[in-house]
Amino acid sequence: MPLIPEEPQIHESAQGPRATPASGRTAPTPRPVPGPRPAAPSRPGRPGPLRPTPPVQRTQRDVAPAKPGPSGPAAPAAPAATPHIQLIPASAEGALDAADEAVDLLLDSGRAPADVLVITTGSQHPWAEHELSFGEASYWAQHDAGDDVFYTDAAIASRAASRPVVVVAVNGGSAAAATALPLAHSRAGALLIVCGDPQQINSVLGAGV
Repeated sequence: MPLIPEEPQIHESAQGPRATPASGRTAPTPRPVPGPRPAAPSRPGRPGPLRPTPPVQRTQRDVAPAKPGPSGPAAPAAPAATPHIQLIPASAEGALDAADEAVDLLLDSGRAPADVLVITTGSQHPWAEHELSFGEASYWAQHDAGDDVFYTDAAIASRAASRPVVVVAVNGGSAAAATALPLAHSRAGALLIVCGDPQQINSVLGAGV
């Protein structure tokens, strides 16, 4: 509300005594020097301006945590990473040798032996044949230890755990290859190397491998 200047109020005491009318003319009475004027009382209903109360400084403890807004639709989960697929053309007779060469190159490039799983679709790898001669318990104990390259075939490969790199030697068995290749793809974490006939491999894994 805008402030209105207050009109000065002159009190009777400040004007001195009034002259009483008389028939005769009296000598003028010297007027006393007016003293300090009392402050004019404020009019009712017109209070003076109020200073706003300064805001209270809130400490970190006083600040209420913001309430979470309504949750929207859940963000779609990131798609699982698919392994890179590398195809090494080879005949059924040479697929096993090609797989051994691929493993040697992996180890020479710094891959740990425990990172590699080798699956054959036809005859077993000589290492697997040798280890299975001591019994399946000993054979799978080496798999569970995860200390070295592990060799298995398509018939029992489903029991093998995932590893960063899976090498498949398509050395025979069309039906076994059709089963082993999708399984190997699901077991490979980063890289899937397939050694065999490109046409057969593409027909199973799809074109553009």
